[in-house]
Amino acid sequence: MQKMKTNNNTNNTKLILLHPYILKQGSSNRLWFLAVISIFTLIFLLTLIYTRDSFSAYSSSTPSTTAVTSGVAASNNDVLGDGHTTSRYPLPKNVVSTLLHYSSRANTTEKMDISDTKSISDVLRRCPSPCNFLVFGLTHETLLWRSLNIHGRTVFIDENRYYAAYMEEKHPEIEAYDAQYTTKLREYKELISSVKEQAHNECKPVQNLLFSECKLGINDLPNQIYDIDWDVILIDGPRGHWHSAPGRMSTIYTSSVLARNKKASAKSGKTHVFVHDYNLDPQRVSSEEFLCKENLVENNGMLAHFVLERMDENCFEFCHYKKKSS
Repeated sequence: MQKMKTNNNTNNTKLILLHPYILKQGSSNRLWFLAVISIFTLIFLLTLIYTRDSFSAYSSSTPSTTAVTSGVAASNNDVLGDGHTTSRYPLPKNVVSTLLHYSSRANTTEKMDISDTKSISDVLRRCPSPCNFLVFGLTHETLLWRSLNIHGRTVFIDENRYYAAYMEEKHPEIEAYDAQYTTKLREYKELISSVKEQAHNECKPVQNLLFSECKLGINDLPNQIYDIDWDVILIDGPRGHWHSAPGRMSTIYTSSVLARNKKASAKSGKTHVFVHDYNLDPQRVSSEEFLCKENLVENNGMLAHFVLERMDENCFEFCHYKKKSS
């Protein structure tokens, strides 16, 4: 019995001797675990550093990439005669064609022919951006003009203040003002003669119309209208062709002064002026006197297209060819 106990004690002692080995093996496992954690930590740090460096490299290369993109965009632009580049198609070409088509198909007699609207549309598409477009007359094409010059400023002038207010309320995107005309269509020859006589004084080709007392000068518009360098002007108002109607002599004369009065800092020294209903004598005669034949680039009967250049303030002749022939 005693021997067995001894053996038992011996066995117990062996178990106690094996215990340090178990501790050593546990320490070895912990070392391996720490090694694995360290490796993963190192990989994470390297990945973080690589990602940061890549992002920095991308950020530094962004300006050059933008420049390249801008260069490609510029290559797809038209370069105008004055050196300015402008988006060739502010609206997609098929959208412009659709707008022109439906405008010309409207069930109304007071609309422009599609050939006329296309002529104006083509000029607006080549206009330096942002394009300043002045329109005399709130007509069937009002929304068309605003849409075609979507990236520019389009201002409408009408003789009916109530209709101008109505259009602005119904279409908040429209900018419209009213003008008070004191002229009569039946007096257009006398009015033109009086302006020619005052070309060195009140009716100069270059002047601030806001302070003008010229009979054909429109001086009651908001001040800002006279400070804007207009790129395109459309004369399609005031309405009416009867003898007591205001006629378009004032709008033609005023447009000629605004075009010649552009500042030297303007995007372009040229202004495109369109006269609708050019087949009528008051429009044709007024245009020949103030917009001038030498500036006429297109005339299809109903619509005349003039291109006027900025003029020196010391000039007192509207038309050069008349000065040479006199």
